[in-house]
Amino acid sequence: MIKVGTCGFTYKHFKYFDALEVQQTFYDIVSDTQLQKWRKLAEENNVELTIKALQIITHEYNTSTYKRMKHKFGDAKNYGSFKDTKEVREATEITLREAKGLNAKIIIFQTPASFKPSESNARAVIDYFSTLDKKFKYGWEPRGEWYNELKLLRKVVEESGVIHVVDPFKHTSLTTVKYYRLHGIGKGEVNYSYKYTDDDLDLLKNMVTDESYVMFNNIYSFDDALRFKKLISESNSKIT
Repeated sequence: MIKVGTCGFTYKHFKYFDALEVQQTFYDIVSDTQLQKWRKLAEENNVELTIKALQIITHEYNTSTYKRMKHKFGDAKNYGSFKDTKEVREATEITLREAKGLNAKIIIFQTPASFKPSESNARAVIDYFSTLDKKFKYGWEPRGEWYNELKLLRKVVEESGVIHVVDPFKHTSLTTVKYYRLHGIGKGEVNYSYKYTDDDLDLLKNMVTDESYVMFNNIYSFDDALRFKKLISESNSKIT
C-alpha cells in the first residue's frame, strides 16, 4: 500500500490523492463543523486523512508558529516538549477528538530543533506515547540534532512504538511503516520552494515500500505529488 498526497490541501486535492494531511490542527483548534466537511469529502473520494497534532503538545511558546493560534489556553510556560502539564494533556484530548472526528487513523507529532536529544527528552517522548489511545497510530518527526544521536533516537522509536517520520532525502526511517514528509531538497531541514525533478522522483520511487505514505510539503506539492502518483501507477502497471 503506497499512498501519495500532500501536507495541507484545498478542496480540489480530494479528487486526486490517496491521503491528505490536515495541517490546521497543528496551528489551532478546528471546529467540529469544519472537521465534518473534510471527513465527508474524504469519504466521498476514498481519501485517508491524517492529522498533525496541536503544537501545544510539541512546541514551546514562540512568536512564529503561535502567531496563527487564536484559541490559546492555560499558561504558555507549560506548552511543548511533551510536558506532563494540564495544558499538554488538554491539547492531547483536543487532538484525539479531532482525529476521531475526521476518522483519521494516524496522528503526526513534529518536534522542533529546539527539542534536543537528551535522556530527559527521550523519556518524555516514551512516557507521553505510553499514555495514548491505542486505537490510533502515532508518528514522530524529530528535527534538529537527533540524527547525531542515533542510538538514543532508535531507543525512543522502539520503546514508544511510533512510526518514525522522515524526509527520505535527508534521513532513513527506522520503522517498517514509512511516513515520508517531503520538505524540498537543499541546505537545512526545509526548502519549501524546491520543485522535485524527474530524477528526484525516480530516486524516491526506489525508497518507498509496500507500507508507505508519501506526503509532499513544498510549494509545488500538488504538481509534484500528482507526478509521483502517476510514476508509481505506471511502475505498478509494468510489474503486473
